[in-house]
Amino acid sequence: MNSELTSVSADEAVLFSNGEMKTYSGLTPSTTTSIEGVDVRTLPQPGEFLSRIATTNDVHFGELECGRSGDTDDGPIFTVNEGDEPYPALMNRLGVGEIAAVSPDLMVVKGDLTAEGRDQEFQDFLRCYESVFRDRLLYVRGNHDCYEGQSFADWPFQEVTLEGVIVALLDTSRPHQINGSLSHEQLEQLDELGERADRPVIVLGHHPIWDKRSEPRSDDVFSLQPGPTEGLLEVFARRPRLVTYAAGHTHRNHVVEISGVPFVEVASLKDFPGSWCEYQVFDGGILQIVRRVQHRDAVAWTEKTRRMFGGAYGDYAFGSIEERCRLIETTQV
Repeated sequence: MNSELTSVSADEAVLFSNGEMKTYSGLTPSTTTSIEGVDVRTLPQPGEFLSRIATTNDVHFGELECGRSGDTDDGPIFTVNEGDEPYPALMNRLGVGEIAAVSPDLMVVKGDLTAEGRDQEFQDFLRCYESVFRDRLLYVRGNHDCYEGQSFADWPFQEVTLEGVIVALLDTSRPHQINGSLSHEQLEQLDELGERADRPVIVLGHHPIWDKRSEPRSDDVFSLQPGPTEGLLEVFARRPRLVTYAAGHTHRNHVVEISGVPFVEVASLKDFPGSWCEYQVFDGGILQIVRRVQHRDAVAWTEKTRRMFGGAYGDYAFGSIEERCRLIETTQV
């Protein structure tokens, strides 16, 4: 295949070429250059670096089959050979190793920690993440974690203050349900945070917003339900310190911009493209950089799963480079 631009920052580009990931460093910010025949536009470097946040989602400890959704079986379905390391364990172990190497100030896992919400799956998640990040770890449940009414990791509202940014993590999941919601109390807490915040606020949750431009109004939408979505958007409109909302759940990289605010979806770690997201916080803006796990074993697995759902999954999940890597404006706050 031709070289494929995976990630770009202010001074770095990562391309997938000939079956491996290649990193090109020392690039100039806000500059277009050609690398392996691919035009690469670096992001701006918005001032002095202050802190770094890493996120993952849809890590699905305990999952055994990849490519099956409900009763649909479009194929191909992937698993690993008996006796091999389960692919969620492999992808999370390798992902955690690469994330730890950049020393984030905060590591956030925004839902679907497990496949079925079983105790052993949750303990496997903790063993992988807590043993490395310890008090830098923040996590919340997703729909896979509470299908049977389980209540672990169901903290409604978590808040962490870092240099240059505040992170708010919301529990959007509903026991026994696929889609998500937010309570009046959660929205009031977020509103209060937006009013008192002395720096930009990144808001995170498992479920993305309902997009009325692409999906009819219904309480059965896959995302946040319409009412809670509208409540969240109202808070964002009132509080300019809230600069982005980022979620998982859909297993794709996607952005909806509303009044200049990016409402983001980040793809799964467990299969193609094997994503994790980095937020580089500067005093003049925040860079969102979605990365693929680069270890050759992770690349081999994720390239297999690129072909899921009749070959349509690759384009669906990967998204555009502009959806993966972008500047989040904070100059107006």
